[in-house]
Amino acid sequence: MSFFTEENRTLADEIIGRYPKRRSAMIPLLHVAQGQAGWVSPEAMVEIADLVDTTPAEVLGTCSFYEMFKREPVGKYLVNVCVTMSCALAGATELMEHAEERLGVRAGGTTPDGMFTLASAECQAACTEAPCLQVNYRYRYRVDADGFDQLIDELASGSLDDEIPPHGITARVRQHIPVDRAVGALPPESVDEQPVWLAAPAGNGAGAA
Repeated sequence: MSFFTEENRTLADEIIGRYPKRRSAMIPLLHVAQGQAGWVSPEAMVEIADLVDTTPAEVLGTCSFYEMFKREPVGKYLVNVCVTMSCALAGATELMEHAEERLGVRAGGTTPDGMFTLASAECQAACTEAPCLQVNYRYRYRVDADGFDQLIDELASGSLDDEIPPHGITARVRQHIPVDRAVGALPPESVDEQPVWLAAPAGNGAGAA
């Protein structure tokens, strides 16, 4: 039985077709798998391996390298509180303590209803906006206890559904490459001319040999 839904299997085939070597589609397919289930299961990795002609071990190695790919279930909303220097100096420790009390779980835990997973995070590159956090990798800046409570209430009520999709969905609009703009799925060793998209506009003179 296939892990991917019929729609996502069609999408997987389309993604694979963009690349000259099937293995190059591994990371995009991991995103598709996580978008479908909210995490990347062993079954998903086995199917991805079959689709891209590699081993489940290699898919696991790639999946485990990247923090964004989760190999166990997480909540609908993954709340990552930055705890590194700038945020720590601005109150991130107190914010995390409040978050644990509000959600009733320690960092790394998931609420019993499966709605929220709370986690600490390394620098989120928003040091001037400390303390900051991310919900499913969407930023919230200068968060205090009251702001955190308001955020949780809004997420629970569904009022932020248009802004923050469930965990695993990285984008609501998928890339579509028109046929006449595609680079072409040729192995690198078979390419003997400049790609069409790299050619300079007529009269520009740039890129001329």
